[in-house]
Amino acid sequence: MSHVPNTAPDAQLAAIDALVARFAKLPGPLLPLLHAVQDELGFIPAAAIPTIASGLNLSRAEVHGVVSFYHWFRADEPGRHVVRLCRAEACQAMNCETTESHAKRALGVDYHGTSLDGQFTLEPVYCLGNCAAGPSMMVDRTLYARVTPERFDEVLAEWRSGQ
Repeated sequence: MSHVPNTAPDAQLAAIDALVARFAKLPGPLLPLLHAVQDELGFIPAAAIPTIASGLNLSRAEVHGVVSFYHWFRADEPGRHVVRLCRAEACQAMNCETTESHAKRALGVDYHGTSLDGQFTLEPVYCLGNCAAGPSMMVDRTLYARVTPERFDEVLAEWRSGQ
């Protein structure tokens, strides 16, 4: 798990408390709750782990284990937009490595890093379900097909300008 501050702002803790209360009585609530926390805050702060564990009658280790196991969950606050590059076999067959290398250079980060301007966090994913039109990428919840280095730059320019 990446370094995360030991405390979260009061508003984050209040949001987490409200979500725990909403999900605690559902069967199998941990994964849906973690998704809800990340949807609300953009990440799962370390300060959320004890609250979630207590609210669901789980150990902190159980909650941390799930958060750290699934690549979708992040422990650090992301940039304003999250760029996900597909690394699955179909996209690899369409030379996604070229776009991947370009993306890392263009943003000045490796996977899980955030650009210096705070605009973009780069994440690898292992299938966006767009195999016939690879290489694919997603910015926030918008899917893009046949992404070349040039198309990558065009898409990010659109997002930088407010899309």
